[in-house]
Amino acid sequence: MSAPLTAWIEGIGVIAPGLPDWPTARAVLRGEAARVDAPSILPVPDLLPPAERRRASRVVKLTLAVGREAAAHAGADLSILATVFSASGADGHNCHALCEQLAGEDRQISPTRFHNSVHNAAAGYWGIATRAMAPCQVICAHDASFGAGLLDALAQVVLDSQPTLLVAYDTEYPEPLFAKRPVPDAAGVALLLAPARSERSLARIAVSPSRAPADTVADPGLEAQRTAIPALRALPLLQKLAAGEGGSVVVDYLAPMQLAVAVTPC
Repeated sequence: MSAPLTAWIEGIGVIAPGLPDWPTARAVLRGEAARVDAPSILPVPDLLPPAERRRASRVVKLTLAVGREAAAHAGADLSILATVFSASGADGHNCHALCEQLAGEDRQISPTRFHNSVHNAAAGYWGIATRAMAPCQVICAHDASFGAGLLDALAQVVLDSQPTLLVAYDTEYPEPLFAKRPVPDAAGVALLLAPARSERSLARIAVSPSRAPADTVADPGLEAQRTAIPALRALPLLQKLAAGEGGSVVVDYLAPMQLAVAVTPC
């Protein structure tokens, strides 16, 4: 990366334990409201047709909600947005159900279970819900998935000069998989990135490599979420955006490289 990758943030979407949306998260990150210790709330995916809505998993509900919130803040048309979906895993509950089925005598897997098991299922449901025909990338980099998704989305903004929606997300696994991958709950972050400033721009970001340690957040509960749910490695950046402050934060990427994000508020 010879020069920083830059873009303007036009919209933000958030769902995390105790943080049902970006306005709530912003108030908590500013210190204006107390964080509530509560499970993530996943809205009904009413953009989907009824048949798909009934089959929608927690992953699908999560990604549609945070992506839609970010786009709504920016006044963007969902149907024309390029997208990047980034997660450390796929659908934990569906994976658990498949393992149970395969461990039993009846190993006939339902088509719905099978197509919901793939890593790009959320992106597929997004296409059904929004009828988007724009480019879509699906990224996985284990605990570095937020950073990897951010880099991919920024590259598209810079190279194609088009707004790109990043949706980073993770959901929990039931036991016994939870013992090996202890993600405690569903959480997602969406950032709508644009190549140029507009009247809706919130901040400019410039991303470059770093060897510095990742920034943390002061609230112990939020810091526990940051380390346990890969999508929430975005929390130090979100805290900077919530405060409307300029400066730089470092977010996790593939060790030993990290990502320094310079923030310039509008």
